[in-house]
Amino acid sequence: MSMINDQDFKELSDYNNETCVSIFIPTQRGGKEVLEEKNKKHLHSEWTQVKKKLKEKNVAEGNIEKIGKPIQELLDNRDFWRHQSDGLAIFSSSDFFKSFTIPVNFEAYHYISKEFYVKPLVPAMTGDGKFNILAIQLEDVNFYEASKYSIMPVEIDDLTPSRLEERVGFDYKEKALQFRTQGEGGEKTQFHGHGGSERDEKTEIKQFFRAVDQGLKDHLTKEKLPLVVICQDYLFPIYKDANTYNHLIDKVVPGNPNDTDMLGIHQKALEIAEPYLNENRDEKIEKYRELSKTENTTSAVTDIIPAVYQGKVDTLFIENRAEIWGEYNEDNMEVKLADNHENGNISLLNLAAKKTVEMGGKVYLVEHEFMPQKKSKMNALLRF
Repeated sequence: MSMINDQDFKELSDYNNETCVSIFIPTQRGGKEVLEEKNKKHLHSEWTQVKKKLKEKNVAEGNIEKIGKPIQELLDNRDFWRHQSDGLAIFSSSDFFKSFTIPVNFEAYHYISKEFYVKPLVPAMTGDGKFNILAIQLEDVNFYEASKYSIMPVEIDDLTPSRLEERVGFDYKEKALQFRTQGEGGEKTQFHGHGGSERDEKTEIKQFFRAVDQGLKDHLTKEKLPLVVICQDYLFPIYKDANTYNHLIDKVVPGNPNDTDMLGIHQKALEIAEPYLNENRDEKIEKYRELSKTENTTSAVTDIIPAVYQGKVDTLFIENRAEIWGEYNEDNMEVKLADNHENGNISLLNLAAKKTVEMGGKVYLVEHEFMPQKKSKMNALLRF
């Protein structure tokens, strides 16, 4: 499972070659579509279109073969197609290849230029949209760092007890503790055991959860990201009672974490976390609107790109599924707009997005109706 990270993104952003191919396709995690190899067929269709365009651009047959060889290897790898998420991103040139399985449902798209098309990946690199996931059971504890695009396990064995017995003693199992919930959604929980009262058993679980909470405390407070918990729903009220972290989301992903894989955990956790992930974006949009009549904002592409290169852009808003073609001369800071992708023109939105990330700014892909200034496909909130 290949997820995008900061190092990967920088490598893609910095890479240049005479011919770079970027392909994005939506994929399915399972079901009938996977059995019918719909994902594989989708990639085959995109690659067929790309090959045709490469030939029309008079790209040497040898180069086309080098670009296409790792793509064909993916198409022939049956195991690869059994482990997909919501989207697949592929970046290939004659001497470079990377593919990323990403929990984002891309629209099918391909881009041929001298650089890779990283705009769809940019929001995952700006710091917003990140959250943590705690998958906890009495016999197992796992922790993940996640974003809309990715989920990565974090080793916490040195920070927390990995199971309840490590915290309260190995005689715990001898109590033959059983849990039974009454009422839909686990509204009331009864604890039954031999050798211990209900109160003692609940106290022991809370003691275990408090140890997990305290073990994660320093790690969590570094970034203060939203925390989503996945556990059996009768355990969540006890965890909330033990919790001291201020950014715990007050809604659980119910169920046994072992009943799904890491991508399934991500999908369920994202459904709960997503409303909290746009708060910073919405604050920046509101700030843009407040300052829209000052020199601290601009919606002119010819002004924005030079400002990006000068490090003046605090936040860049790009209309999702939009495009602006042209070229930029860094020496004289001149932007030339064009009607299409022909004659060496590039995506100016892709250029501005990856350069903003490089210069430490934020980038948001925004639907048209939420753009601060809807008359332009790119808006910038300036630092000074």
